[in-house]
Amino acid sequence: MTIEVRPASVFEDVRALLGPKSPGSNVCWCLSYRIPSKLNNELRGPARGAYVAELSREQPPPGVIAYDNGEPVGWAAVGPRSDTSFAHSRKIPHVDDLPVWCVWCIRVRPGHRRKGISHALIAGAVDCARAHGAPAIEAYPLDNGDARVDLTMAYAGIRKNFERAGFSHAADTTSVLAGHPRVLMRLDLR
Repeated sequence: MTIEVRPASVFEDVRALLGPKSPGSNVCWCLSYRIPSKLNNELRGPARGAYVAELSREQPPPGVIAYDNGEPVGWAAVGPRSDTSFAHSRKIPHVDDLPVWCVWCIRVRPGHRRKGISHALIAGAVDCARAHGAPAIEAYPLDNGDARVDLTMAYAGIRKNFERAGFSHAADTTSVLAGHPRVLMRLDLR
């Protein structure tokens, strides 16, 4: 297995990881935290994919993609916190005024899990943030201890994986996802 992580600039690969089986379906497309809630509610069906197609042509890209021998197998959303709903969150605190980036969604395709792909995605998100001049990168994973996490809600990542990547606990939050508290983890990139 050869895992390579690259910027999410090929829309067909983003669609393979985030898009619906039926083009008219309303799925997240990893837009929930990226765009204002009003726009998120207005975009329906194919319009959601069209919006993401445009994002994948922009700089910085909307995330990173993990490839296993050329096949897209994993996704991580990454970008400036100021461009997300976390910028105004009442539940996820600001540690300071640094223009940090954040990684808020990690997704690995079924059949490819438990192969270290999420670890590669976190490293790729860190590299992306660093390449774009971010002074630090944050994540808001579940603090689940040894408890199992519903895979549908594991998109935020788990604390242990971010600790393995060098992130440190920076703050507690009042956010809870799938019955588990979320914590603010941070990695200084300076």
